[in-house]
Amino acid sequence: MIKRKASAHWSGNIKDGKGTVSTGSGALSDQPYGFNTRFEDAPGTNPEELIGAAHAGCFTMALSKVLVDQTGQEAEALDTTATVHLDKEGEGFAVKRVHLALKGRVPGIDEAAFMKAAETAKANCPISKLLQGGAEITLEAQFEG
Repeated sequence: MIKRKASAHWSGNIKDGKGTVSTGSGALSDQPYGFNTRFEDAPGTNPEELIGAAHAGCFTMALSKVLVDQTGQEAEALDTTATVHLDKEGEGFAVKRVHLALKGRVPGIDEAAFMKAAETAKANCPISKLLQGGAEITLEAQFEG
């Protein structure tokens, strides 16, 4: 079993408090986050964009495998943007939707094969599986060759 760790530190209340997030690998180290980075557009990160980065990375990596397994072809380029929607729900907020926007260049296959592989990867990447418990995951795929 593979285990990965990340951590967060927070001081203060939700509105004026400040926090940091770090990853076990050191890719992020004491990266600041807070109300202003989450709900206003201040510099720093937030949980939703970190989920988006994880989902985009997982999906794109899974797609590279699915393409080879299903078509025998390797991708020349796969670029994915994950948009995580944080919506007001009652007194709080909820993530109910993640939209994956994919552009891919895979010589030697057609659009139908590309779309089939993208849907398979969306359904089966580990982060998709995690999020499928409470989030709708949509996919927009653009085939570029």
